[in-house]
Amino acid sequence: MNALVALCHFCELHGPRTLFCTEALHPPSPSPSSQTGAPVPGDRDRDGDREGEGLTMRANSSATQRGEMCDGCRSLPASHPGFVSIDDETGIRFLSHQHPRQPQLFSVVRQACVRSLSCEVNSDVCPGREGPIFFGDEQHGFVFSHTFFIKDSLARGFQRWYSIVMVAMDRIYLINSWPFLLRHLRLTIQSLQSTALKVFDSEQGVCPQRAVRMNSVFSPAVFPHQRSGNAARSLTSLTQHPNLWASLHSSFSWLLKACGSRLTEKLLEGAPTEDTLVLIERQTEQEEEMSCWEGAEGGGPTPQRIQSESELDHDFLCDDGKLDEIPGPKFWSLRHLRQVLGAAEFRQLVWHVLMGNQVIWRGADPGLIQSAFIVLKSLLPVGCVRSVPYSAQYEEAYKCNFLGLSPDVPIPAHVSSSEFSVLVDVSSEKSCQTSALGEDDISSLYQFSISSANTTPTDRGPTLLNKLEVALSNENLSVDVVSHCLLCLKEEWMNKVKVLFKFSKVDGRGREDTQKVLALLGATGPGEEDNVRLLKFWMTGLSKTYKSHLMTAVRGGERSPSQ
Repeated sequence: MNALVALCHFCELHGPRTLFCTEALHPPSPSPSSQTGAPVPGDRDRDGDREGEGLTMRANSSATQRGEMCDGCRSLPASHPGFVSIDDETGIRFLSHQHPRQPQLFSVVRQACVRSLSCEVNSDVCPGREGPIFFGDEQHGFVFSHTFFIKDSLARGFQRWYSIVMVAMDRIYLINSWPFLLRHLRLTIQSLQSTALKVFDSEQGVCPQRAVRMNSVFSPAVFPHQRSGNAARSLTSLTQHPNLWASLHSSFSWLLKACGSRLTEKLLEGAPTEDTLVLIERQTEQEEEMSCWEGAEGGGPTPQRIQSESELDHDFLCDDGKLDEIPGPKFWSLRHLRQVLGAAEFRQLVWHVLMGNQVIWRGADPGLIQSAFIVLKSLLPVGCVRSVPYSAQYEEAYKCNFLGLSPDVPIPAHVSSSEFSVLVDVSSEKSCQTSALGEDDISSLYQFSISSANTTPTDRGPTLLNKLEVALSNENLSVDVVSHCLLCLKEEWMNKVKVLFKFSKVDGRGREDTQKVLALLGATGPGEEDNVRLLKFWMTGLSKTYKSHLMTAVRGGERSPSQ
């Protein structure tokens, strides 16, 4: 990651100072002559020049600030060579010293240090001036800053002010890394604070400073000398950590490496699909919730709930792998499910799935039910799926449209009599043994009973289901070909959903105009009612990114004529 991490301190005598910084140096790209094995003249000289620039800059800065630096403003002595770590995989070197090697970076870090410890404070985000904040611009870079206090028995107010800043030129990358940076920087900060608190308590136990200060005589002549003596305590003395700077070098180096590898660029052939956008939004929301709950008190069980939801979202990205991991009998594909249930029962079940009704499977085998849900979820966009794989109690339809239940869970009367739900009861054949028949012979191991209060005929539509059944009944098409066919059908109807959303919800057209659009989209005909229900249900699965972009574009178009 092209970024720099620095630890900053607000000295009571000299103001904001940079104590320690870690930067990543990428290996130079190979030139044509170096690829042939011939040495490139001047490379060593240029490296020497860069090293010389850094050393000269440090020497000049130390010479000009030698009289203005105390122990609290200094981390490593001038003779210390610094710390270096090399990533064997990428060849990136992580260098740590009190100041950056390059003069341009020195001024950037210096400005970030001053702003993080002086003017850049948000009372809403950082109560008590302690917490994370983001600021910066294109010229001087963008900064993620986290301010915090360290206990000191000799300081004014018994605490000193520090901050950890990450400086980068890529604003989007830094903002997207906010939850990750916040989570791991808090671990480093909490470690420093807990170590310093132990030293503070031990010093207060020996000589309580509050009583000493209350009994001392204050005079203008003595006050500057008291400030000068108290301001000279270094972070090493506050924490009594002998390898403090080496430990910070390891933490900052890992943070730069991990932050650079967690987000990768992916080449997309065209615009991202709605499923991709929804998954990104859910992942971002879950990371933000996890970071919030980690910082809140009493939020222990919630991160586990969020993690389980994240695993459910991950099923969409690796359904095949999930099916392989499920033990025992399982459904492998839509064609396999159709063969086991039968054509008529399969069509009835898929019709309920596409219409957005609640699909309930009740049985004693959680693995079989989970495999059925993985297969059936492929029929819907990601945003339309809310799944509870297996539960010991009934969950309402607004919480989930895929619900797995244990065999002894009763179905409420209002659900069993509703036309917006379908129940699949799975009972095992007691006379059959799995070892004798094999795990793939599901029809001999289980009996399936499908029941629903819906009286609407399911043999007319929707059009997507009719085309899917033609593909499934064609034995010349493999399972992979059918999967690609389903993907194309979903994209086709998702595009129709976008057109209908833009026309009806954003533009606010009337019923007659909407009917004309449905005819233009090919949603009218024998299965028109089912097609409209499918479009309205799938409209709920549109991503927030698409909706906000559409609304912004429409509002911009409305303002442009007046301008």
